Amino acid sequence: MNIKTNKKLLIILLLSTISFIGFMFKLPRIFSHFDKELHFLFYFCAAFIVNYLIDKNTVVKHIIIANVLFLCGIFIEIAQQYSNTFFKVRIHGNFDIEDIIFNFMGLVIFSIIWFTYKIAKKIVQIIFNIK
Repeated sequence: MNIKTNKKLLIILLLSTISFIGFMFKLPRIFSHFDKELHFLFYFCAAFIVNYLIDKNTVVKHIIIANVLFLCGIFIEIAQQYSNTFFKVRIHGNFDIEDIIFNFMGLVIFSIIWFTYKIAKKIVQIIFNIK
């Protein structure tokens, strides 16, 4: 599937905007017991989607994507902390370092899988002389 660059960027911008807005509001009670797992899953999936759309084979792009996602997670946590003061209404909880840790874990686990896949693919290509 070949998606043009401007469409890829539009998809990433749209998903980023929806994600940012979604993270600014408190989770419904039914999900509050799974907050950390949802952070892990979201960042794992975000890394997959952005790597799929942007990266084809480069380690540098993968590292840049992971760092940008990680920094976005920190920014969102800071924004959550100060949104309550700014809006004069409690719309979310406070800054939570554990959320950042689980964001990071989602990115790390995805990266391990991504690097393992890339290395295994390269080994298969070498062994079977595939391009």
